[in-house]
Amino acid sequence: MSDILQKLESIAVRFNEVGQQITDPDIIADMDRYVKLTKEYKDLEEIVNVYKEYKNVLDNITSSKEMIDLEDDPEMKEMAKMELDELLPKREEMEEEIKIMLIPKDPEDDKNVIVELRAGTGGDEACIFVEDVFRMYSMYFKSVGWKMEVVNSNEGGTSGYRELSFEVEGEGVYGMLKFESGVHRVQRVPETESQGRVHTSAITVAVMPEAEEVDVQLNMADVKKDTYRASGAGGQHVNKTESAVRLTHIPTNTVVECQDGRSQHKNYEKALTVLRTRLYQAELEKKELERSAHRKSLVSTGDRSAKIRTYNYPQGRITDHRINKTMYNLSSFMNGDIQEIIDALKIAENAEKMKEGGTI
Repeated sequence: MSDILQKLESIAVRFNEVGQQITDPDIIADMDRYVKLTKEYKDLEEIVNVYKEYKNVLDNITSSKEMIDLEDDPEMKEMAKMELDELLPKREEMEEEIKIMLIPKDPEDDKNVIVELRAGTGGDEACIFVEDVFRMYSMYFKSVGWKMEVVNSNEGGTSGYRELSFEVEGEGVYGMLKFESGVHRVQRVPETESQGRVHTSAITVAVMPEAEEVDVQLNMADVKKDTYRASGAGGQHVNKTESAVRLTHIPTNTVVECQDGRSQHKNYEKALTVLRTRLYQAELEKKELERSAHRKSLVSTGDRSAKIRTYNYPQGRITDHRINKTMYNLSSFMNGDIQEIIDALKIAENAEKMKEGGTI
């Protein structure tokens, strides 16, 4: 296990370097660099603490072995053996934990996200399910302390939403939500169905890491801006002023609308963020397709047309098709209790990365 130790030692060296740098007045004066370094310091601190504990376990194993070999007193020898019996499984446990910690992190994982929900097959029932899934996510965000703001919404024919997009801010948001991208299928009896027949509908979920200005250099000469009157629920500003904004990125024909803010200026800023994010996502998807040409990832977030999950109301079950995991807690799941499935998908991704030799 000298490879693990070597890697941990180099991380500890980097941790000390970064610790010195963040006290340098020149770096403190450069806010962008300072923010990046303090984030790196925080990320490294967790693994350095584990490294110290691991090194302590290794040192104790060495001294216990020496005592067994050199000690004449049978009682002391027995104590050393007992200690060794505790330390060896502890070392194995820590090595497994460290292997996971050493898996290279997706650089996007810490970003905030833009989530877009769209009704697919199933007409009004799909629109209602968009609203149900939005509520499910909203309740989950509340439970983990993330902030959410609706960017744009288009209501369905009778109820629900044809499409709904929102921004989510918090710690490690993309790393948690990225596995939600894909087709979500619902099987249930619609309220309008008098015969009690189960219908199948579907919606698509797109989770995109929010792009910052540094991620996408947007030439504003390529962006066409239109304003129009907002429609739908939204208070007194709706239909009174041209507060809604539509941006078209001419080279890619990417169209973004934002009408849920109270002012044209706010809607414009939000629409710009969504536009940058869409363009950034297109680049990420291109890279993901190149990567998946070499490997077929089980939990890949590259293909938005893939059916990833089924919500079966008559049986009260949710099945995630990527990892063949079925749970029978649909009611609590739809009330935001989705952490178990997120954790299972993260474990599956880590297992894939370890198989590929992504640790050391």
